Amino acid sequence: MTDVKAEEPFDPTTVPVKPAATVLLIRDADDGGIEVFMLRRTFSAAFASGMFVFPGGKVDDIDGMEDIAEICDGLTDAHASALLGLPSGGLAYWVACIRECFEEAGVLLARHETTGEVVRFDAPEVIERFNTERHNIHDGSIALLDLCAQEGLRLTTDDIHYVSHWITPIGEKRRFDTRFFIARAPAAQEPLHDDGETIESFWIKPEEAIRRSHEKDLMLMPPTKVNIEFLLPHKTTDEVMAAAAKLGRPQTILPKIKIDSDGRVTGIAMPGDSDYDAL
Repeated sequence: MTDVKAEEPFDPTTVPVKPAATVLLIRDADDGGIEVFMLRRTFSAAFASGMFVFPGGKVDDIDGMEDIAEICDGLTDAHASALLGLPSGGLAYWVACIRECFEEAGVLLARHETTGEVVRFDAPEVIERFNTERHNIHDGSIALLDLCAQEGLRLTTDDIHYVSHWITPIGEKRRFDTRFFIARAPAAQEPLHDDGETIESFWIKPEEAIRRSHEKDLMLMPPTKVNIEFLLPHKTTDEVMAAAAKLGRPQTILPKIKIDSDGRVTGIAMPGDSDYDAL
């Protein structure tokens, strides 16, 4: 989770904490149980290089545009902000996780405004068109709001649940105030990494992800691992979504970095650990 290097001193109190949103895409597995979609970050990434993560990223100003609230189904900014414990601007986190999911994984969490049906990428020309728009949104040549207007779409913010809140520890060179969400993967959309910020992608059962993490075969940051553990008791997507909808406002988790007498990072302390308060 840490990218701190002792030979590159900096003032940790000056590092800005940027808002971010991440989404766990889940689906029912063909052989029973559930699967979650994961990406591997490029080894050249400034933060969490080579780690296995969920689609997500920073909340941009454009995610909070007033007009975009008009195409968000079942969720107002006031309601979203209350769920997140914010005075305003909460809806931007849902929009950001939808935008980032489309940019990083090619999955668009939206439905047609005329039929109410979730978007399907099941025809070659549709796949090609939306893949082009995926890259256009990433490079800023088109906004998500404009794409929805162009295609007659609404965002499925009513079927995306807020489940976790983590803040990067003080001492990191890059810090994020990250909200984690859970959403159903659309049946007729096949996610795929972008070969830019992410270099690998796959579906994996939560049990296998945790096992591989313990075996050091799947490198997970603490927030990623804990959110996967949330999925473990549930056997179907419906069960997960029902549990997520009942969570209420999750506790904010702020890990702390452990440093030895030589200034070297030795680990992470979590709330509840015996040494957490002393750090």
